[in-house]
Amino acid sequence: MSRRIAILPENITNKIAAGEVVERPASVIKELIENSLDAGATEISIEISAGGRRLIKISDNGHGMSREDALLALERHATSKIRTDGDLENIGTLGFRGEALPSIASVSLFRLASREAKHPEGTEILVDGGRIRDVKACGMAPGTVICVERLFFNTPARQKFMRSAETEVGHVGDTVVRMAISRPDVAISLTSDGRVLLKTQKGDLLRRLMQTQGSEVAKQLFPLDFHGQGIDISGFISGPAIVRSSTATMFTFVNGRFIRDKVVQHAIMQAYRGVIDRGRYPVLALFICTAPGEVDVNVHPTKHEVRFRHQASVHDAIQAALQELLGRSPWLLTSRHITTLATPHPQTDARQIPPAQTNIPLHRLAPANDNPAPTQSHPDPSGAKAMAITVSEPATFFTAASSSGQGKGYFSSLEVIGQFHSEYILCQSGHELVIIDQHAASERVAFQRLKQQHAAGMIESQQMLFPETLDLSYSELAVVSRHHSELAGIGLELEPFGGSTAIISAVPRIIQGQNPASLVRDIIAELSQLGTSTVFQDILEGMLSRIACHSVVRGMRRLERRQIEELLRNMDETDFAASCPHGRPVSHTITIRELEKLFKRT
Repeated sequence: MSRRIAILPENITNKIAAGEVVERPASVIKELIENSLDAGATEISIEISAGGRRLIKISDNGHGMSREDALLALERHATSKIRTDGDLENIGTLGFRGEALPSIASVSLFRLASREAKHPEGTEILVDGGRIRDVKACGMAPGTVICVERLFFNTPARQKFMRSAETEVGHVGDTVVRMAISRPDVAISLTSDGRVLLKTQKGDLLRRLMQTQGSEVAKQLFPLDFHGQGIDISGFISGPAIVRSSTATMFTFVNGRFIRDKVVQHAIMQAYRGVIDRGRYPVLALFICTAPGEVDVNVHPTKHEVRFRHQASVHDAIQAALQELLGRSPWLLTSRHITTLATPHPQTDARQIPPAQTNIPLHRLAPANDNPAPTQSHPDPSGAKAMAITVSEPATFFTAASSSGQGKGYFSSLEVIGQFHSEYILCQSGHELVIIDQHAASERVAFQRLKQQHAAGMIESQQMLFPETLDLSYSELAVVSRHHSELAGIGLELEPFGGSTAIISAVPRIIQGQNPASLVRDIIAELSQLGTSTVFQDILEGMLSRIACHSVVRGMRRLERRQIEELLRNMDETDFAASCPHGRPVSHTITIRELEKLFKRT
């Protein structure tokens, strides 16, 4: 009887693995940079040709490999980073599977040269489509050099999915930028067809963001340093003035690893709700540090996806950390006050670092041509047990600096000039003209007061005249049972009705006219996915926002000076004071330099 099942040859299995690990030149570069970082490299050079299809060369000054280790590194599932299955629960390196090198070597002309510092010579290995052709000694500096030529030469089907050289260069550039931001203490350079696209020097996080996102963006980023139970969050985030149309500039890292995680992204956008318009995204570099056992990075071959052991706790910590900073509206201060925030990186030479050379032809990799932005440390999480959020120089950061405004907030310290068109309040702050939208400002104050009133007690529940049945899956029913008290706390009462059916017997009074079944399903879905629910809060805030909008100062209304001053005082007592509940700006500042330029006086 003939066998229909056969064990695949090693060259085929390597190509299959390559299909998971090696998607395009950018994924090759990601894997190789991760290996360099795991090897302790402080300098990494990347060279590509034809978008990486013709050549990828990565050189580093890491600890290198012996002849025996270099040969083993080309075997599948050979790694120095884990030994037992228990190590999978405590992964502290970027790479760990032992698949990258053999997978890359199986679909390219591959050369690996490596030398340990203690050995007088290195080892060079030539691989042709997964088959080792030559192994010899070579002279080289300590470290590792890997050359990948003619990527996918033996897999024509894969070549068909490759894009133009320009497109591949773009993907490579994005990948290198993410890796560069993750490790500002490592010098990284990228060259394409002999042209230097990115060249960074060792420094701190703010300097690295200046080098990769542009100095003007970096000047308007605000430092974040959060310490909670089992989680530390640090980095820089933008205010409402610096937003983008996609999530491409939201750089999120867990234990130094770049990730795209829906829980993290949801928490970020919840924190920015009411600060920026819907469909817009902030610029940020967010570093989440937790115990390795609290996050599973072995979820997907690309290692971009992770799974948190306590998703709800991580979500709430991120949201709370960002909201605390955003709620104080630090962007209200001008750049001259932000310079007081600079502190040197604890592990970096505090001497002046020359501006980096960068001319990568991508909008997100703009050159830093003007004076360097003030340096700010990349916070090193200390594992503090007590929850705390700290910002450098908080008194200077969040209050106006004018002598006339001693003890006052930003808005109440402004010198009122008057009204324009009965819609805008004109004020002066030093050499700046501040224009305030009176309706947006009043709306924010009223909205915050409504929220406080609702937070003061339980949400009133309304019994349904005709209870509505809801057919759920058994997993959804389990979620309802697990979060019964939370649902009751927002005025939502669900009772089992046999099998997997539940009855909605009461709903929050404030949602009268809404579809309760749709609301319940949305809440259950979010509880299942995130372990926490903000759907009702979204609905609540939307309704409170509409109430506030109709109950406050409208445009085209003259205000007395005392009314203006009272409004400004109220703004200083309000979270997210610089934006209305819909995310529209409350104020706009024009500098004297801008006015002089307008009137051609400069």
